[in-house]
Amino acid sequence: MERATFGGGCFWCTEAAMKELEGVDSVTSGYAGGHTEDPSYREVCSGNTGHAEVVQVEYDPDAIGYDELLEVFFATHDPTQLNRQGPDVGTQYRSIVLYHDDDQRTQAEAYIDALDSEYDDDVVTELEPLETFYRAEEKHQDYFEKNPNDAYCTMHAAPKVEKVREKFAENVAAEH
Repeated sequence: MERATFGGGCFWCTEAAMKELEGVDSVTSGYAGGHTEDPSYREVCSGNTGHAEVVQVEYDPDAIGYDELLEVFFATHDPTQLNRQGPDVGTQYRSIVLYHDDDQRTQAEAYIDALDSEYDDDVVTELEPLETFYRAEEKHQDYFEKNPNDAYCTMHAAPKVEKVREKFAENVAAEH
């Protein structure tokens, strides 16, 4: 198993989208990219910790490639929005790829460079090495799965899940 870490707005939405994919063993919501040790959700939401809401994806590279994870990640958020996604505003909602090794860095750099020409606005996705990942509180894990009728989930997570199911049908796990 390998790991990939992405932040593309609210972690509930990114987690829900990534969990759809064949070859993804687990998706954990958490925080990374900041300066506060073991922050809480409330602290991260204050915008003072420097952390982004992220997901850590554990996947089987024989079943799905890092390049395919990047494709799904960038298709399910707007990488041109600085420090926001939809209704969520603040540095904790920034677009960020936290790479685990040089190969991931190289692949993400190339993907971002290619993607930049597809948008009128600049792609503002940050690319940084993952230093520390902090698991979010249990109530944030599998949030969409546990709360599919929550208004936020209905308006924001559900459309991302549907997009993955439609656009990446060949990569969607059979049980979905």
